[in-house]
Amino acid sequence: MAQIVQATHEPESVIALTQTQLETVEYKSFFKTIDNPRCKYPTRLDTYGCGCVFDCGYCYAKWQLGFRKHWYPLNPKVADIEKIRKKIEKLPPGFIVRLGGMTDCFQPLELKTGVTLETIELLNKHRIGYLIVTKSPLIAYPYFIKAMDRELAHIQVSVTCLNSEMAKTYEGARPAEERIKAVLTLQKQGFDVAIRLSPLIEELMDFDTINSLGIDRCIVEFLRINGMQMKLPAMDYSKYTLYYGNCRHLPLDEKIRILSKVKIPTISVCEKVPEHYDYWQQNFNPNPADCCNLRIPIPTAVSNGA
Repeated sequence: MAQIVQATHEPESVIALTQTQLETVEYKSFFKTIDNPRCKYPTRLDTYGCGCVFDCGYCYAKWQLGFRKHWYPLNPKVADIEKIRKKIEKLPPGFIVRLGGMTDCFQPLELKTGVTLETIELLNKHRIGYLIVTKSPLIAYPYFIKAMDRELAHIQVSVTCLNSEMAKTYEGARPAEERIKAVLTLQKQGFDVAIRLSPLIEELMDFDTINSLGIDRCIVEFLRINGMQMKLPAMDYSKYTLYYGNCRHLPLDEKIRILSKVKIPTISVCEKVPEHYDYWQQNFNPNPADCCNLRIPIPTAVSNGA
């Protein structure tokens, strides 16, 4: 695996982690297509698995894997780039995969292994689109910006709370201001990028500030609660009265009320509850066929010489 040369402006904590001697274990379940008719991009390609250094208290991957003792936040498994290559070579041009569907593909370990960067280069070569979901500002580092193809890359940077001290109590990601700077950098450079308020939790979000930052596009996903997640600060859990899919959710009217506080120009909602999904699709989302609202380039017509 290629080690990325570290930039001088990287946070000291990131550099320290990448210099740690880790026992690299292969992640074998890196490619999977989920059975979900409501998801337009159901195929995930995870360059890391079974752990994420951000170790967010609300993470669904963490509680799915943790109870089976398959969650190692300080030593994630790494996918084999040669096996990734074979999978990509079988995909048709124009296909779109999710990078970071289960664990963040830009966690600090990427600076040591470079497997996500190599995967992006392979996807570019075979003209396969990629939807990146990340909590890391690494996505806007110069060597990643240079690697990503503006026609193929679709980027969502997740933020839950603008108060860094509060966020530290339940997630290990870099401060929100660094992630927001990454969104604005990528937006300025013409990428299909959105801030992802995921999960959007009313008690943790500073709506006035998030609305004032000049961000053009936003994806929203509301919190789902089960008994294995940690308790988040300052939250009113009594509002989560709807039970679906082994989790508790907010009622639709409460979601609509909270969403009205977000004033970013373009907003789309991703949803797990079927009846709520139908509401957003029919009444709110700008692209009813795609809740991720990706900016897909229209193929250029090929002249037949006539």
